[in-house]
Amino acid sequence: MSSARSSDHAVGLATAARDVADAGGNRSVHQVRTEEDLLTVRHAVRAATLRAGFSIVDQTRVVTAASELARNAYIHGGGGTVTIDYLMARGTTGLRLTITDDGPGIADVGAALTDGFTTGAGLGHGLGGARRLMTDFELQTVPGRGTTVIATRWASR
Repeated sequence: MSSARSSDHAVGLATAARDVADAGGNRSVHQVRTEEDLLTVRHAVRAATLRAGFSIVDQTRVVTAASELARNAYIHGGGGTVTIDYLMARGTTGLRLTITDDGPGIADVGAALTDGFTTGAGLGHGLGGARRLMTDFELQTVPGRGTTVIATRWASR
C-alpha cells in the first residue's frame, strides 16, 4: 500500500478531523458512475460548503478539489463513491471528502502528485492541485485494488 499525507494547517485541527465524528450525523454519499454524477457531486459539495458557512473563496477551493478527485475516480478508477462529512472541532466547521474507487490504484504516488504528471489526456494538475486546495490531504492506494483520498478543509475564520 502506498500513501501520502500533507497538511498546511495547524496540527490540532488536522488531528481533530480524525477525532470528531461527523457533526450531528450529517453525511451524504454520492455514487460516481456517469458524467451526470460528476455534476451531482459538484452541486452537493457546493451546497455543503454553503451550509458549513465557508467563504466564497473556500467554497471554490472545495468544489474544485472535489470535482478533480471525483473525475479521477470516474476516469481512472472506473467510478467510485464521494462521501461528504460535516465536521466541528474547536469551534470551527469543516468538510471532509472521502473519494474511493476500486480501480487499478496508483503505481507511483509521488509522481502522481507532481504537477504535469498524467496517465491520461489531462494536464496532470488534478491530484496535486486538489492537495493544495484542501487543509489536509491523505491518499491511500493499493495497486490492483483501488484508491482512497481523504481531503479536509476547515472554514477560514
